[in-house]
Amino acid sequence: MSLFRQTRREVPMLNTASLPDLIFTVLFFFITVTHMREVTLKVRYRVPEGTELTKMVKKSAVTHIYIGRPTDGMGHVTGKGSRIQINDKYVDVPTVTDYVADERARMSPEDVRMMSVSIKADRSTEMGLVSDVRQALRRAGVTKINYSATQKGEK
Repeated sequence: MSLFRQTRREVPMLNTASLPDLIFTVLFFFITVTHMREVTLKVRYRVPEGTELTKMVKKSAVTHIYIGRPTDGMGHVTGKGSRIQINDKYVDVPTVTDYVADERARMSPEDVRMMSVSIKADRSTEMGLVSDVRQALRRAGVTKINYSATQKGEK
């Protein structure tokens, strides 16, 4: 029996030298692929349908104004009527003029010439509110206004 000795073999240690490289590679992948949302929508809107639509080509100097009913979480605080949202806060019509004027003051002269405002309004929004926003934009000196819509028959 002494001829058969039992030898214990140990499992070699795991080499973790390449682990930081792997972690940074995965992190870099997620950073490049992830799209960060700029604005959290607080209003709910269904885009209206249209027949004569053109696609916007350059979107570098675009400010978005959302008009619609508050989302489920905000309805009990702000009421059920249509609200105006710029960035992450609700505004009223006179504030739209001040906000857009401040944005124009921060832009370069080239961007001011190219600046346009995109109004994304719910299809059931009263046209009077959209007209009031348009008049406020006119007072702020905005000449290019886009209205977002989908092609009729497209879902």
